[in-house]
Amino acid sequence: MNTPANRLVLMSTSAVVLALFGLTASFLPQEILSSAGAPASGPNTILVQLLGALYLSFAMVNWMGRTNLIGGIYSRPVAVGNTLHFTMGALALVKFVAGGTPFTPAFVLLGVYALFALAFALILLSHPLAEAS
Repeated sequence: MNTPANRLVLMSTSAVVLALFGLTASFLPQEILSSAGAPASGPNTILVQLLGALYLSFAMVNWMGRTNLIGGIYSRPVAVGNTLHFTMGALALVKFVAGGTPFTPAFVLLGVYALFALAFALILLSHPLAEAS
């Protein structure tokens, strides 16, 4: 799992997905809020835009670090940050979906977050040089 090619694909894919989330949240906050059934005005709009900024910054960290050796002690902050982000996001989405709210995009997001959480956890817990030898 933790081969250089797999790490590159994982980091690149997560960067692109996070950038898409970030650009959408930055430039379409009212549309996101409306589709979620939330008021599309006041502090909600700025909170969604700030969330977009966070997604874009995380996307840039992943994109810039995509060729680094990741796993074990190498680039550990990047691996820990991604694992934590995607795991906590997946747990929040599980709680939201379990609440019975019929919001189909939440199921899609849950799948995306769960896959990235698992992949980054595997990277975090493995040694990147074990596959090379």
